[in-house]
Amino acid sequence: MHAWTEWDHIVKVDPDKTLYEDETFEDVAKTGTDAIMVGGTLGITEEKMAEYVRGCIEGTQAADVPVFIEPSSAGVVVHPDGLGGYLVPIVFNAGDIAWMTGAHKEWVRMDPNIDWDCTHTEAYIVLNEDASVAEYTQADCDLGPDDVAAYAEVAEQMFGQDIVYVEYSGTLGDPDLVAAAHDALDDATLFYGGGVHGYDSAHQMGQHSDVVVVGDLVHDEGCAAVRDTVEGVRAVDN
Repeated sequence: MHAWTEWDHIVKVDPDKTLYEDETFEDVAKTGTDAIMVGGTLGITEEKMAEYVRGCIEGTQAADVPVFIEPSSAGVVVHPDGLGGYLVPIVFNAGDIAWMTGAHKEWVRMDPNIDWDCTHTEAYIVLNEDASVAEYTQADCDLGPDDVAAYAEVAEQMFGQDIVYVEYSGTLGDPDLVAAAHDALDDATLFYGGGVHGYDSAHQMGQHSDVVVVGDLVHDEGCAAVRDTVEGVRAVDN
């Protein structure tokens, strides 16, 4: 069984951004989140990634929160001790085929140190046309519930994906579209990310997904706000 099948909440930190005020990665780990994912779309370098991942691993040891890298390009992947693994996006509704296989081929070609036992893929469905990731991947975001459900089913049943990730990146998504993806899945875990900024939005999206991913909030408002989202997600099960 994969670790994420037991998760409810992930904090995604961006190496191109600073943490809120004087907070630390130890503070992030103490929010109650199940895991920390390190990744971003723009401005990421190998040096920034290495510094952030090292800080995350050191800061989360006491809380026993695993740290994963979500690489956006081959050149930013690092291989530190103590890393939980790699969660590699495959954008299923990308207009640029590079984000289906091309970038992944380049990583394999350039990196002789890939540990395949801890490398997993995420079937992304990008739905916010104004987000950097949508522009970067040329994603077709003009999708209805049937389209989203079909992408989710294709990801799981045809491509064997264990994670399907509905990504709204910066804005709160349409619950009906998220629910459509969730209802289409048998065993795969549905991640949801985008616009979760408090208890209510976390609780809302937690009702339609398996794992809620919180990103910008940790940089913009800090750990107290993140803790509220953890509580909102966990309340779904109570």
